[in-house]
Amino acid sequence: MLRLCRSPALRIRRGVLLDQRAAIHGFTIQRTKSVPELQLEATLLKHDKTGLEHLHIARDDPNNVFSIGFATPPTDSTGVPHILEHTTLCGSEKYPVRDPFFKMLNRSLATYMNAFTASDYTFYPFATVNQADHANLRDVYLDATLFPRLREIDFLQEGWRLEHKDPKDFKTEIEYKGVVYNEMKGQMSDASYLFYIMFQREMYRGTIYGNDSGGDPKNIPDLSYAQLLAFHQRHYHPSNSKVFTYGSFPLDEQLESLNAKLMAFSATPPSIISKAVDPWTSYRQVEVEGPHDPLAGADQIKTSVSFLCNDVADTFETFSLRILSSLLLDGHSAPLYKGLIESELGSDFSPNTGYDNSTKTAVMSVGLQGVSEQNLNKIRPRIQEILQGLANDGFAQDKVDGILHQMEIALKRKSANFGMSLLNSVASGWFNDVDPLALLAWNETVDRFKQNLASGNYMGDLIRKYLLKDDNAGVLGFTMRPSSDFASQLAKAETEKLNSAVSSLTEGERVKVQENGLALLKFQNAEENLDCLPTLRVSDIPKTVDHTRLELGGAVKGVSVDWNFKATGITYFRMIAKLKALPEELRPYLPLFTDCFTNLGTKKCDMATLEDAIRLKTGGISVGAKVSTHHSDMDKFEEGIAVTGHCLDQNLSSMFHLIRTIITETDFDNTDKLRQLLRMNASGIVSNVAESGHSYARTYAASLLTPAGEIAETHSGLSQVKLVSALANEADLSIIISKLKRIKECALQQDSLRCFVTTDPNNTKHLETELSQLFVAMAPGNQIEKKASTFQSTYPSKAFFPLPYSVNFAALSMRGVPYTHRDGAALQVLAKLLTNKHLHREIREKGGAYGGGATFSATSGIFGYYSYRDPNTLKTLQTMEDAGAWAVSQSWANQDLEEAKLSIFQGVDAPISVASEGMVYFTERITAEMRQQRREQLLAVNSSQIREVAEKYLVQSVVNEQTSVAILGEKPDWIEMAPNWKLFNWATEAQKVTEVAEGLGDVSIPIETTKLDNSAKDHPREINSSMQTTDTHGQLITNVRKGDDGEILTIEITERAQRQLRTVLEKRKESDLALRLALESGGCHGYQYAITLTNEIEVEEDVIFEKNGARVVIDEGSLAMIDGSKLDYTMELIGSEFKITDNPRAVSKCGCDTSIDIDIGVKKSKND
Repeated sequence: MLRLCRSPALRIRRGVLLDQRAAIHGFTIQRTKSVPELQLEATLLKHDKTGLEHLHIARDDPNNVFSIGFATPPTDSTGVPHILEHTTLCGSEKYPVRDPFFKMLNRSLATYMNAFTASDYTFYPFATVNQADHANLRDVYLDATLFPRLREIDFLQEGWRLEHKDPKDFKTEIEYKGVVYNEMKGQMSDASYLFYIMFQREMYRGTIYGNDSGGDPKNIPDLSYAQLLAFHQRHYHPSNSKVFTYGSFPLDEQLESLNAKLMAFSATPPSIISKAVDPWTSYRQVEVEGPHDPLAGADQIKTSVSFLCNDVADTFETFSLRILSSLLLDGHSAPLYKGLIESELGSDFSPNTGYDNSTKTAVMSVGLQGVSEQNLNKIRPRIQEILQGLANDGFAQDKVDGILHQMEIALKRKSANFGMSLLNSVASGWFNDVDPLALLAWNETVDRFKQNLASGNYMGDLIRKYLLKDDNAGVLGFTMRPSSDFASQLAKAETEKLNSAVSSLTEGERVKVQENGLALLKFQNAEENLDCLPTLRVSDIPKTVDHTRLELGGAVKGVSVDWNFKATGITYFRMIAKLKALPEELRPYLPLFTDCFTNLGTKKCDMATLEDAIRLKTGGISVGAKVSTHHSDMDKFEEGIAVTGHCLDQNLSSMFHLIRTIITETDFDNTDKLRQLLRMNASGIVSNVAESGHSYARTYAASLLTPAGEIAETHSGLSQVKLVSALANEADLSIIISKLKRIKECALQQDSLRCFVTTDPNNTKHLETELSQLFVAMAPGNQIEKKASTFQSTYPSKAFFPLPYSVNFAALSMRGVPYTHRDGAALQVLAKLLTNKHLHREIREKGGAYGGGATFSATSGIFGYYSYRDPNTLKTLQTMEDAGAWAVSQSWANQDLEEAKLSIFQGVDAPISVASEGMVYFTERITAEMRQQRREQLLAVNSSQIREVAEKYLVQSVVNEQTSVAILGEKPDWIEMAPNWKLFNWATEAQKVTEVAEGLGDVSIPIETTKLDNSAKDHPREINSSMQTTDTHGQLITNVRKGDDGEILTIEITERAQRQLRTVLEKRKESDLALRLALESGGCHGYQYAITLTNEIEVEEDVIFEKNGARVVIDEGSLAMIDGSKLDYTMELIGSEFKITDNPRAVSKCGCDTSIDIDIGVKKSKND
């Protein structure tokens, strides 16, 4: 037998370390493991001097990852690990600049850079494909974490501080400020996050996990700077650290540089901190209050039952319990889904539902949200009943096989971020004494699991062991009830704490607050020398890159089919069906329509059975709405439906059979599943907005600028959120179903299709047969493409959406240019320059927002600004408006441009998965030639171009009032009197929302008001004194109109409406204002109410109603349709609304209370 002898250095360079206990660069190899199913070699090392552990994963992957992490167990909820994460990245000994982490974003080609604070550890990862970049970033990360400066001024900026509202004006009030403080205030507005944090506090009471590592805003001000330093001294030490590296770069160089940093330290004994939970001896029930969801219905209780499970060091038990969790909970066929959600005990699972192994002792939770009071006590007995049955009977083998198949296909997919995925999968366990190599042993674990499964009722035994304990030890029932004044109580507590802190300040401490504020302002405004930071150069970016070779122009049955031939064992199928004749009133229902395909089932096959087949034979099938802007014209767009699926090559026939089934046979008449879908879509909708408010603000602002933006907002913006919430409360689904069927009539037709397939070339003939059968099964299509309606940009627009959030989200947008326009590259570079050189400092460092910046979407052509969890929104908006002029005034050194270009090419040249190859062309029709032209334009951008586009697009958009602004957040006092602002009660705002159900009743519409500047206001028309006036029941009617029966047309203004209208008019101090009511065409049934404030009266058309100082104006045509109605007023949590009720002619209304059907011929009496 011939043995090949290789030197240790060679083995290291190849990433394969075979010699146990070998020493290299101050490290000793502990163990190695080959994992062929993941195509990797793992090596676990230990640093000889400090004891630091290092896990290296060698894999032929250019996207290399580095991370250093520390065990950071919190002993309270002041957020010290989180604040330390922020301040650690504010400068180090070798790199003494403000925020080197952020500045390296612009001097690198990193594909990923971030930092995370988990429950008991903090880690700092990055990824890059460039070896020199890897060395640069590694040095910055190691110096930041091991040798940070941790100045008090960094603590004040990033953590918390007392400071005057205007630091330069000591007469302004003192308030709490700080980036983390504001971040966590925003986080606490997310009901799902709050539920989980409060649950974790109870589940892990008495351990570190009972504390909030991110920080509770009511506790953050209790943290002192000295405590921060002590925490760092105790925990940020190599002996308490773990390093992870992954990819194709040589290990020896990484070990050498790491060892050089570590030699400054000696080993210290690890801190002994108990993480284990002592199980309580019997069932424990806890109830708390939480925020009320202003969009949801009456049933808003969240509740769960949780079970302490295994020590996560037992990796096989953890794997088995993950499988058990999926069997119990995932999908329509899961027993707990069927027994809890299909039985309508709740609308969706609670935020903590599932198996959580991120802590030392894992927990399994089963819970619901959207629970009514009468169902609350039914849930735990139902869970126990289901679990008992499963413990006895077990699970069908095909259910287990489906889950294992999903895991298998996930392994085969070539993910572009595989290294980061591995890090995320091992980090929490590694910090909780789990062997990281055991976490990688996929085949061994699966084989053992299958053996246990074959030997008896293994899953039933797990249920009995952990979920059906006789004594209920370690079982917690946790319930959160909604409170309408929860947010106000939090605000009150904050005010009281602040007042107490301010009142107790000594004179010297007050002076210190003033000095700190001025010092921080000076610190933030100071120019820095960044020469100490390493950087790549634009010359490191290749002028050209290889694009995926696609086979274009093919056709099957007349349908365009493009191919990407890659032999990976997996076939990826995508299909876009262009919508050529979709009626405008159906567009809001398109997302619901696409959801139905994977949620309703067919008449022959219920959704549970269908989903099991999808899980067993594919990696997933999805259907969704899409819209894209034309690459050369921002006023052109394509709207359509996208169908995607992927499977192992041997399952091609099964996948296409399933796709044909769901596309052609979905049962839209399945009211039970449709109702479940509606309720699940609406569940926790405000939490989604709270988490991504800046995205919703940006989407809304962009919707007023381009037709594609308008459609995108209808698909996924605030109007869709509003519609989803309204539909969930509908009793009669017949009108919804009719709309879904109408969409089906004009969607997914042969003549609207194009397809794209990634596969092994040997599969071509088989696939052509499958595609042919799919196309034949679909309607041929014969609809003439509808002429696009003329879109008119709506600006200037300033919209405020009041929501119960303690901090705001803001966006300001304007039109730029389409993808192929020469100015697009300069606008893209400008957005990076503004973010990195100006907005980060102004919005985050000075303003205290968690995030903010400028963006330019190359594909949509929209230039925009945004802020995230922002306590100073008006100041931020002023900064945004002034940003263009600031950019014009700058000289822009070559280094500035280099940094901006580097940050752009991080994304342009980031590795992509096989599944993503060719998708830019398929979805956007942007060719390789267009992308190459854009690449060359980006590399060539100069300073004069930057100033030119800043003036042309940014400055002129502001000067000409061609911008669109949106803010989401707590309603401020100034909004009522602010010029040119629209205040929306967006829970009922329905410009794009149509009726969804039959039935008589009140139809509520919010008041939308626009306060005009006096300089722009038209002169109001005088009321003609000759108009006929009468007094009816104390109500003065001017310009009287009569119906066909000779009776006076009238409406009733209730006392509440009178009172509120007087209040509004008094605030505005404009005596000529009136409330205009109108019935306009629109909505699916044909009519919708409009309510506005006006100072214009049409002499010939308008009827004026006055009562006790309240004046209402209605045109004659509208009055004929709402004769006999009431104008009422109600107060809601998130805003006020006037309501038109008791309309005798209304025969149906929408569930979102905005659109009605009118019986023109018959006026019904109240008794009809």
